[in-house]
Amino acid sequence: MAEGYPELWLQLPNGGPRARGRQTDEPGTNGSLRFVVPAGQPVRRHTVPSFRAGGSSAYRRREELIDRSAIRESQRWPGWLETAEELTFNSSSEAAAVVVGSNVNGWKHWRTEDGRPLADFMALSGGWGRRRAWLVRGSNVSGLDLVRRTWLPEGRLTLAASRLRQGVEEGVSKEALRTYIEEDYDHTAGYSQRRELVDGVHAFLSRMKLGDLVCTISNGRLYVGEITGAAEQVESEDGRSNLRRAAEWQSAGHDYDELPEELKQKLSAQHDVVELTAVLALVEGLGLTDEELAEEAEAIERDPSVELPAITARRELELPEPTAELAAELLVHDIAWLREVRDLLWDERQLVLYGPPGTGKTYLALKLAEFLGGGPEQVKLVQFHPSYAYEDFFEGFRPQEDPRTREVAFRLTAGPLRELADLAAREGNRHIPHFLVIDEINRANLAKVFGELYFLLEYRNRSVRLTYSGDDFALPPNLFVIGTMNTADRSIALVDAAMRRRFAFVELSPRIEPTRGLLRRWLAAQGKDAEPADLLDALNARIADPDFRVGPSYLMKEGVYREGGLERTWRTKILPLLEEHHYGEGLDVEQRYGLVALLEGAGVEAQEPLA
Repeated sequence: MAEGYPELWLQLPNGGPRARGRQTDEPGTNGSLRFVVPAGQPVRRHTVPSFRAGGSSAYRRREELIDRSAIRESQRWPGWLETAEELTFNSSSEAAAVVVGSNVNGWKHWRTEDGRPLADFMALSGGWGRRRAWLVRGSNVSGLDLVRRTWLPEGRLTLAASRLRQGVEEGVSKEALRTYIEEDYDHTAGYSQRRELVDGVHAFLSRMKLGDLVCTISNGRLYVGEITGAAEQVESEDGRSNLRRAAEWQSAGHDYDELPEELKQKLSAQHDVVELTAVLALVEGLGLTDEELAEEAEAIERDPSVELPAITARRELELPEPTAELAAELLVHDIAWLREVRDLLWDERQLVLYGPPGTGKTYLALKLAEFLGGGPEQVKLVQFHPSYAYEDFFEGFRPQEDPRTREVAFRLTAGPLRELADLAAREGNRHIPHFLVIDEINRANLAKVFGELYFLLEYRNRSVRLTYSGDDFALPPNLFVIGTMNTADRSIALVDAAMRRRFAFVELSPRIEPTRGLLRRWLAAQGKDAEPADLLDALNARIADPDFRVGPSYLMKEGVYREGGLERTWRTKILPLLEEHHYGEGLDVEQRYGLVALLEGAGVEAQEPLA
């Protein structure tokens, strides 16, 4: 047994026996530390179907060992195989994969008698804890594709830092590294390049750890591997690969165009090193069916009552079909109209309900969002106004008081869209629709409020660098936006082309369903007389401009039906609205639109609107 490493055991699946092994300090062919499995250790007879493609090098090693009888039928454990001689593997993960017949993280699953993982005894640069995932770009390093040239064939992962001084050790702090790079790259790289280099080199040297997943892209394919070696700094002839780690790569890549949308969002960040831990489960499940994932899970110790994260992460996002009960609650004339709104949201992710005041736009938006999202917890409402800005809507520096010192300082603060996007992007939430309802969306300067988010509304599979935080951000595919727009405030024609291209527009107007007959259906459901609906129809027949016709919600309140309520509502709500519309025209609004005028004109209300 190597000095400093305890005796290690690997539990075989389905209540099988345990295999024994030991970690060594001897480097493997690519810089990994070799691992030894003694003779007489049990080996699983069968492999999972995905093992051949997902762990091709370990699969080939296992087949070679079986062919030359280094692994053979076990006499001690009927139904199992066993090692016939001491076997040395390139890494603990390769050893575990051969023994179990599946892709296994050796740092986690080789354990001591008291259950501690091998990782606890290794000098890990990033510490041990939850597994992370990373993207490291290598397809265009000073014009060369290192992925195919060296990474895949030699089991390697590299990062170029040609001017970084020698002697920078694994685990270096970010502050120390920043000082080195500021000095070493002072005249050869700009400020943003140096900052990018600090982030990438620090992640490579100090945050990545053994057992982490690593991804890279080459020729339109995504390759996945596992980090199996510590970071080292070497003298490379061309300076393209002087920071190195050993990695075991799966030989079968994945077509980029067929990757999940959320993974492509993360991969679109234009940095040499990008953390992908937020989509780790999606990476782990690439190329595997749910059945294959379940079979792989049988090869490791896990709680069978807990759903596999990779299966949870790939649950399909769905918007539920509107029901007859919903149509009845909203007094919609036809359930097909609700289905069309649902389909528009599914296709576009953004939708605007527009129409004159009183047409129930906000009420309908909230009710639809709560139904499609599964409850009010998935819905956030904001209202735009002329002074509303990007800093209010998404993120910006806001004055905040320190609770201890009572001092006020400007701190980066998330707005409602950032908060809802972060909630929608959480693990376990990605298949649940989340809705942002923006009331009076056309009252704000939309280009100012949305900023670079305009791009993300149209390109949901891409990310952008944010103005304030500097984070790479993408709108989650399960985040939907419903806006409401009062056309009496501003004509729909004045909404810029960028807005109209990114949103679907659905009209709510007293001249068309479902708004046209809404008041009459509501009165019938309440057991009330239909006269208010007749009066409203007569009123709208006299209003020439469809953007100023009056919606039914003014007359769908209990106060209207108390004594004198209808006259009071007409005098204090409806007539002032029409006086503003006709301001400066010299029109007697009371004579044309008052209750008395409408009642006297009974029988002509259904005619074409007066000029």
